[in-house]
Amino acid sequence: MKVLGICAGRKNGNSEILVKEALLACQEAGAEVKMINLFDYHIEHCTGCEGCTMQMGNVQMGKQDKYNGCVLKDKDDMDKIVNEMQTCNGIIVGVPTYDLTPSSLYLKFAQRFLAYELSFRLEIGDVKEDPHTVAGVISVGGSCHDWQTLALEGVGATMFTQSVQVVDAYLSTRNGRPGNVLLRDEQIARAHQVGEHVIQAIKTPVEERGWLGDPDQGLCPNCHSGLIFRGEPHWDGIQWPFECAVCGAGGDLVRDENGKVKFVLAENGLIRDRNKNSARAEHLNEIIKTRIEFFENQATVQEKYKKYKELTFPAI
Repeated sequence: MKVLGICAGRKNGNSEILVKEALLACQEAGAEVKMINLFDYHIEHCTGCEGCTMQMGNVQMGKQDKYNGCVLKDKDDMDKIVNEMQTCNGIIVGVPTYDLTPSSLYLKFAQRFLAYELSFRLEIGDVKEDPHTVAGVISVGGSCHDWQTLALEGVGATMFTQSVQVVDAYLSTRNGRPGNVLLRDEQIARAHQVGEHVIQAIKTPVEERGWLGDPDQGLCPNCHSGLIFRGEPHWDGIQWPFECAVCGAGGDLVRDENGKVKFVLAENGLIRDRNKNSARAEHLNEIIKTRIEFFENQATVQEKYKKYKELTFPAI
């Protein structure tokens, strides 16, 4: 077993402490463990060039022989980190919460994942096998859940791009200062449990793996996110009354016999489950369709573009 800890918080801060505690549990179970702090690595911002999806689409349509990866791969450490991740059976991610969301350092890192999107690479033959990696996710903030409402969900929304199955997610609260969590033995113990759950999942056959965290966490019964939004038509017309903002599960909100609101999945509610490679691979078809429409209407685009290319405003 091989487990990698990824921290996006300050050195010796609460995120790092909790990741280390989770890794201790993995180590005690016999796993080989490593840990990185993203502050120690150079990571370029995604420029939105679409070079990755353009290449993938070209391979899918037979216009290109192979996928050459991210255009920035020789300029920073992303290749090194992602390649290491894809050799692991499990990962433990620890991220501080800023303004309700995961830290910008982590998001900068995770938003480069599209160039390494595993379902797309499997679809075009660039990768031959899914490593079936599992994850435990920890987010830490100085307040309660009300000031960390997008924290776990924000990290969870970055996991499926690498086909990483989140089996436990823990929100550490009321820890504003470095080392604050050391006053909360129950939180240290919960982080240890995150590591234990990652090991338990690794030892479980892939087809039998499932959620090992708090069964009552979140509204979504699929990924345990708390973010459910009113559904809108997808690019191909599919629609549900409500959807999970993280995994894409579709269904409706209902009240049970005790008046408790629940998110009940539709019969076809998991056909767009982002945790499934096949469902995410369908997104590549959406990208290709949108791209074709764009290039077929270049005359219109270029004519309208003139206005905005010539339009300028004073900068600061």
